Amino acid sequence: MSQIFVPAAFYRGGTSKGLFLHARDCPADPAARDAMLLSALGSPDPYGRQLDGMGGGTSSLSKAAIIGPPGRPDADVDYTFAQVAVAQPVVDWGANCGNLASAVGPFAVDEGLVRVADGDAALVRIHQVNTGKIIHARFPVRGGRAVVEGDFALDGVAGTGARIGLEFLSPAGTFTAGLLPSGRVQDRVADAEGAVAASLVDATNPVVFVAAADLGLHGGEGPDTLEADAALMARLDRLRRTAGVMMGMAATPAGIGLANPKIAIVAAPARFRALDGREFGAETHDIAVRMVSMERVHRAVTLTGAMCLAAACRIGGSLPHGLCRATGPDAPLRIAHASGVIEAGARVVEGDGWQVTGTTVYRTARRLMQGAVAVRPFAGARE
Repeated sequence: MSQIFVPAAFYRGGTSKGLFLHARDCPADPAARDAMLLSALGSPDPYGRQLDGMGGGTSSLSKAAIIGPPGRPDADVDYTFAQVAVAQPVVDWGANCGNLASAVGPFAVDEGLVRVADGDAALVRIHQVNTGKIIHARFPVRGGRAVVEGDFALDGVAGTGARIGLEFLSPAGTFTAGLLPSGRVQDRVADAEGAVAASLVDATNPVVFVAAADLGLHGGEGPDTLEADAALMARLDRLRRTAGVMMGMAATPAGIGLANPKIAIVAAPARFRALDGREFGAETHDIAVRMVSMERVHRAVTLTGAMCLAAACRIGGSLPHGLCRATGPDAPLRIAHASGVIEAGARVVEGDGWQVTGTTVYRTARRLMQGAVAVRPFAGARE
């Protein structure tokens, strides 16, 4: 066998792109499955471009989604997310991608895995296998197929599309013990250079929030500027790994994976220039973020990271809460990122400790390719 062709579709979901596969077409053996995905995406690539695969050289463009029958009665499909490292032979299953989640419902409908009535808010209930959580996706359907065209604009994506609403139900404690894994709204995370204030929050995905000012930054820096500072990037990873231990995700920093927890640099609202050259004033947003994902600075913001930040901003005494512009408890938060501004909502209550009952965001998605992806032979593959 020189190559194997696996049925697949390629989607843009939100500000990410990824390969979509049916569970029935993926090998059951974990090592074989990883080998297939690494070949499909073009990893590892020491040049960082993934030219020999479908990946795009950054974490937001090196992803895969495996969709199958539901594993629980309150879901219509299972969604398992794979984050494929660019330069290393690593497939990380310890995360969830909210951006790709926006394409799961349309994929399930268009592939005939779920049958829904036509309407403007057809519902597909998604079991996110990595986190064990439920996501409700609502989007327009016409003639039994997901609608693609619409007038909803998404910063970081050219053009407009049909709006897809995502509601993450009871999103706390995806990979840790709960919403505040350390039991505190703020902590001190230290490395050889000293300690910085941080809030460790797990809502849709675990994130370590640190203040831009504590790192000598203003918070509006572009991704290339941040990545060019090798000392800063190394320190962010050290802080991320130390915080991961504090969150109970591993016994030592070396045991913390590449995907989670993520680390996010947050700042109070201020004027900034987006990657497309647009100028945004401080009045356009409530908080600013620069998210690091898989050792790269995200060109927008991970969707789960945005929802986690929205929840953190509602937790009194947290670092993001102190930097965020005050808004009404039910109003969506406007989050500035390198490509513009995204709105995210979170329902957080203070009772017997802080609790988040749900988070919401809106995205668009589009199928870019369908057919089969060519991969190198792997153990157990069929000719």
